[in-house]
Amino acid sequence: MQDREKKAKKKAAASGPASEPEDQPDEVGPDVTEPEKAEENVEARVPSKKKDRKETTIRYSKRAKAAGICQLAVSQAINGNVNGLLRGVGDKNTNEAVKHIVELAKRASSGGEVLHTDFLTPLILKESMLVLEKFTDIKTVAQGGYPEAERCRLSVGHPQELTSDPDIVVALRQVIGCPLSWIAREALGDILVQGEGAQILIVPELADFITSTLDKVGNVPVTCEKIPLLALEYKPPRTQTFKTVEPSLRVDAIASAGFKISRTKLVDLIRSGDVRVNWTTVTKGTTTMKTGDIVSVSGKGRLKIGEINPTKKGKFAVELIRYL
Repeated sequence: MQDREKKAKKKAAASGPASEPEDQPDEVGPDVTEPEKAEENVEARVPSKKKDRKETTIRYSKRAKAAGICQLAVSQAINGNVNGLLRGVGDKNTNEAVKHIVELAKRASSGGEVLHTDFLTPLILKESMLVLEKFTDIKTVAQGGYPEAERCRLSVGHPQELTSDPDIVVALRQVIGCPLSWIAREALGDILVQGEGAQILIVPELADFITSTLDKVGNVPVTCEKIPLLALEYKPPRTQTFKTVEPSLRVDAIASAGFKISRTKLVDLIRSGDVRVNWTTVTKGTTTMKTGDIVSVSGKGRLKIGEINPTKKGKFAVELIRYL
């Protein structure tokens, strides 16, 4: 055994000092800090699993946000993670409609163009605007033809492209009754009834067709003419303002006072799906109200929540604006 150890020592001495590994040279250029190394690894990483892709997106967004480049929501949308932006948006139909508008915004952003939606319901318009606010490189413009319009079209585009309000809404004055059932609802905005006729907000393409070729629908003669939007005749909605003092800001308490019906009856209307807050159907009477909310009840009308002030007894003095 001792002879073997002596031979091993002699062999090690003859071979000389161990050489340094070739992949660790003495000079490797500028020093790289640990955070920079981690950042480089994240950038170079190509994920192969959905879980990895999600983690990479989040890590990249944090670096980008720190550098003032973009928000996580924008990074998600660009990478196709639209579902993350739509979490909590309305029912299935509303969610699908808003998803389509987000896709439209993505196309506008990547293509450097301005795109337009059809006329949207107040609920879809509201939800779309909330989602699109998360885009730092998208500008939105909603137009319905007049200030109080409920149905509006939405224009989306890069701020450098969308520099003015596009001409995407046209007004028609209907002199003699024109059946509108043959026109897709998405192509029509608000309809302002005026005596025996009406003023109709509509998409420009359809307006040109109606005014140039349509003089009769069936046996019904039709007379329509284009009018400037500034020539629209409309009256601001009549309202009645009053105050109520309630122990809470629950929708069942506020709405029952606003529509002057019993709280039990209001709860029944909620259960039957006839009560909406900001155009979204509510299913619980415990929904909390705030200033600016609009409550609508089928067959009863609408009311807006005005100023809210706490009282000395721990209750709430609420200003209610009811549309007549």
